[in-house]
Amino acid sequence: MNAPEQAPNPLHELIRARIREFLREPGYVFWVFGFPLLMALGLGLAFRSKAPEPPHIAVTEQVTQSTQAALQKTSRLRVQRLPRAAAERALARTKVDLVVDQPDPAHALVFKFDPAQERGQLARAVTEDVLERAAGRRAGSGIQDQPVSEKGSRYVDFLVPGLIGLNLMGSSMWGIGFNLVLARKRKLLRRYAVTPMRRSHFLLSYFFSRSLFLVMELAVLIGFGRLVFGTEIQGSIAALLVASVLGASAFAAIGFLIGARLTSTEVAGGWMNFVQLPMWLLSGSFFSYERFPEWLQLPIRFLPLTAANDSLRRIYNEGAGLSSVGFELVVLLLWSLLGFVIALRIFKWQ
Repeated sequence: MNAPEQAPNPLHELIRARIREFLREPGYVFWVFGFPLLMALGLGLAFRSKAPEPPHIAVTEQVTQSTQAALQKTSRLRVQRLPRAAAERALARTKVDLVVDQPDPAHALVFKFDPAQERGQLARAVTEDVLERAAGRRAGSGIQDQPVSEKGSRYVDFLVPGLIGLNLMGSSMWGIGFNLVLARKRKLLRRYAVTPMRRSHFLLSYFFSRSLFLVMELAVLIGFGRLVFGTEIQGSIAALLVASVLGASAFAAIGFLIGARLTSTEVAGGWMNFVQLPMWLLSGSFFSYERFPEWLQLPIRFLPLTAANDSLRRIYNEGAGLSSVGFELVVLLLWSLLGFVIALRIFKWQ
């Protein structure tokens, strides 16, 4: 008699099926293996053999030429001479780590910095050391610390609008693009296709439904910043809302583009990260993008997150009106219109 055929092991067969399912999707393979390698390559090229960047300091026009010359002689600092108002504004925007001022030539130098920032503390220590060396290490080099504490000038004031911009990007892109792909994967979009509605109505319904939560999102972040860190909106709430709505619409348009055709949530998640990661790094959410090389700054300003952050930050901290952030609003509007029009043309129900 022939031996009875042994039944396949269910676990073994299921593992084989999952592996085959994974390998049949080139998008899965790219986002699991290819994208991390590209990111590692890009970051490696950007930061290989790169010495730590020296602190940036601003010397006001009231400081004597001899003091400025002593600071500029060293390679341990990057020094620029600015009017006092411009220097303080650069400190508030984290363009510089320290401001060296001298309100009275007969009195001590004044160091202005944010003590909450490590780079501010480092800049203060290095600048003092440089000045002491220039003076032959004589005691009493005449330095008076002036920690920055005015609302609108602290690092946390710089940070809160950036967090609002990040929240607008994340909630708009994931809440729209990912949900579109999920609905297509569940075969829900095929049912909508037979109804007498336009694709534009369908896509806009996602945006307007998400917009209902926009005010609540803003209220939570602004209220948290006010209660915990004492941040305040210096400009108009209406202007802040307009900039927020345009920012949300720009990111929603990108979400439409990603969700217009994809059928895999895994691939959609990879595209979301592919789009968002460069903006997280470049768009000035946590530090000023003006620290990047000058040739890169103009392209960065055309990124939607950069435009959103800049407009929100100037309204929030500087009391700017809509006319003062016209460039940023135009950038957001272009992203919104172009993204929506292209998504409308390439959108597929199934």
